[in-house]
Amino acid sequence: MFTTRPTLQGTFGMVSSTHWLASQSAMAVLEDGGNAYDAAVAGAFVLHVVEPHLNGPAGEVPILLAPAGGEVRVLCGQGVAPTGATVAHYRGLGLDLVPGTGPLAAAVPGAFDAWLLLLRDHGTKSLADVLKYAIGYAEHGHAPVENVGATVETVRELFETEWTSSAEVYLPGGRSPRPGELLRNPALAATWRRLLAETAGAGGREAEIEAAREVWRTGFVAEALVRQAARPTLDTSGERHTGTLTAADLAGWSATYETPATYDWNGWTVCKAGPWSQGPALLQQLALLPPELPAYGSADYVHLLIEGCKLAMADREAWYGDAAEVPLGELLAAGYNAQRRALIGDKASYELRPGSPGGRPPRLSPHAYVVAGDDPGFSPMGAGEPTVAKGPASPGPGEPAVTLPGEPAVTGEGLTRGDTCHLDVVDRWGNMVAATPSGGWLQSNPVVPELGFPLGTRLQMTWLEDGLPNSLTPGRRPRTTLTPSIALRDGVPVLAFGTPGGDQQDQWQLHFFLAVALRARVRGGLDLQGAIDAPNWHNDAFPGSFYPRGMRPGSVTVESRMPAEVVEELRRRGHDVTLGDPWSEGRLCAVARDPESGILSAAANPRGMQGYAVGR
Repeated sequence: MFTTRPTLQGTFGMVSSTHWLASQSAMAVLEDGGNAYDAAVAGAFVLHVVEPHLNGPAGEVPILLAPAGGEVRVLCGQGVAPTGATVAHYRGLGLDLVPGTGPLAAAVPGAFDAWLLLLRDHGTKSLADVLKYAIGYAEHGHAPVENVGATVETVRELFETEWTSSAEVYLPGGRSPRPGELLRNPALAATWRRLLAETAGAGGREAEIEAAREVWRTGFVAEALVRQAARPTLDTSGERHTGTLTAADLAGWSATYETPATYDWNGWTVCKAGPWSQGPALLQQLALLPPELPAYGSADYVHLLIEGCKLAMADREAWYGDAAEVPLGELLAAGYNAQRRALIGDKASYELRPGSPGGRPPRLSPHAYVVAGDDPGFSPMGAGEPTVAKGPASPGPGEPAVTLPGEPAVTGEGLTRGDTCHLDVVDRWGNMVAATPSGGWLQSNPVVPELGFPLGTRLQMTWLEDGLPNSLTPGRRPRTTLTPSIALRDGVPVLAFGTPGGDQQDQWQLHFFLAVALRARVRGGLDLQGAIDAPNWHNDAFPGSFYPRGMRPGSVTVESRMPAEVVEELRRRGHDVTLGDPWSEGRLCAVARDPESGILSAAANPRGMQGYAVGR
C-alpha cells in the first residue's frame, strides 16, 4: 500500500520529530556515540530555536523513557503554580478564567530542568556537547518554516505596541521571519554561552549539569525570569497584569521521576504520564473498547471511537488534576468501563457525561458546560498549545467554514489553540524515549530581553474555583494536555510515539496506536507510516483546555480523505461533521524496536511538511 514516506528501518538509531533540524541534530549525537537520551536533549533544545512558536526553554515537557533492560519511567517537566497563584488572588483581579497569555498564566518553568535531569541521569554527553546545535542555529541562523512568520504576523500589533522585547527578536527592522532568509536569536545563543561559561569549572560532566540547573533556579536566568514576571503585561483579559512567579518558586522546584499510568490491551501495555496530564484519557478509551471491534476504518469503528472519547474526556474534566486524589484505578476498572460502554448508542451523544467511579458524584466547573462559538475570537491572543489552523476544505451546502488544527491558530492578542512539538528516539542499545515539549512559545508572553525566550502560560488550564481536581492551587501542577506514549508488547518496550495537538493529542494517538495494532505488518515490521498517513479525525464535544475553554457538542472534524460513505453514515447517526483539508489531522511521530531481531524503525507525519524521521 502506498505511504507518503517509507517506514524507515535500520539497526543503529532512529529519530522522529516535528522538525527536520531537530531530528538530524539528534541523529548527529547518535552518530557521535551518544545514546537516545543525549540525542533527545540535543533535539529538544534545537526545537526551542526552530519551532519558537510551539515551545521554549521556559515551557514544560513530560518525558517517557524506557532504558534498555529497565523499567519505563515518567520524567515530569511540568512546573507547579507559584505560591502566590491562588484562586482568591485571581478572583480579586476580577477574573473568571486564568488569562491565556501573560505572566498571570505562567507556572514555574519546567522544561529546562527536566531535560538536564534526563541528561545527568541517563545521558553520556556534556551539556556543551548537546547545546552546540541549538547555539549554532540561534547564533548563525536557520531557515524558518512558514508558520513562524505567520504566527508573528498575527501578533505584529501586540509586539510593536506592547511586547516590544518580542519585536526585537521576531520583527527585526519591522520584518517578520520568512522562508529563504535566516532567522537568528542572538540573545538565546548568548544565554546558553553564558550558562556554559559559568558552569565550566564545576568539575566533571554531572557537576556541570548540576551547576547549570542551579544557575537556572537561582542565578542570572532566575533573576531575569522574576523581573519579567513582575512587569505589567497586556494579556487576553484586555488588562495589564503582573505575574506571581518569585525567586523562591524557582529555587524550590525541580523535575521528578514517577511511575507511569498503564493499561493492558490485547498483549500491549500502554504507558502514559499520570492524571496531572490528560494521558490516562487514552488508557480510558482503550478500556472502553468492546472485546470485538468493528471493521477498521468503518463508520461503526469511527463512531465507537468518537463516543468512547467523549466519555473518557468527560471523566478527564471531572476527575483529572493535581489538586485532589484521582481514583485512577477505578476509572480504568473493567466493571466501571463496562457500565460506561453501555452508554454508547447508535446515535451521537450531545451530552457531557462524566461517570461516578466508586459511587463518587462528579463535580465540574459551571464553565465546563459553556458552548464555544465559531467566531474568530474563540482562538484569542497566544493562549493554547499552538496548532496553526488550516482552513477547511470547501464546505458543502449548509456546512460551516471553521478553522481546523494543523499548526497554531493564533489571534492578534496572541491566544493560541492547539499544538506543540514532539520527539522520539531509539538507539542501538535499545534505549527509548518519547517527549512532548511545549509552552513558552513566542506568542505566550513577552520575550525576556536578557534571555531571548518568554515565560509559559500553562496555568490557563486550571479553574478559578476551589475544590476541583484541576483548581488553581499553589504548589500543584496544572492539568496539562501534553501526553507522550510508550507501548510494550508482552512486557518489552517496542514503540514510542506522540503528537502535538492540545486536546486532540490522545484522540490522534489512539487512532494511530489502534492502526498499528490492527493493520498488516509491512516489511516484517509495524506499519508506522501507514498508521500515521491513515485518514484521521477529532471531536470537540468536551471542555477545551485552552482559554476560553469552550466545547462544541456533537462536533467532529474529519479529513476529507475519509470515505464518503463513512462520512454520510456518521452524519446519519447525528454527528455534526466538518470536512477538513485532506491532510490536516495529527502531527504524529513514532519510533519502534523489534526485540527479537533488533531492527529499529521510525516514521513521521507528512502533514505540515516539516516533521521528519531519520535513522540508519
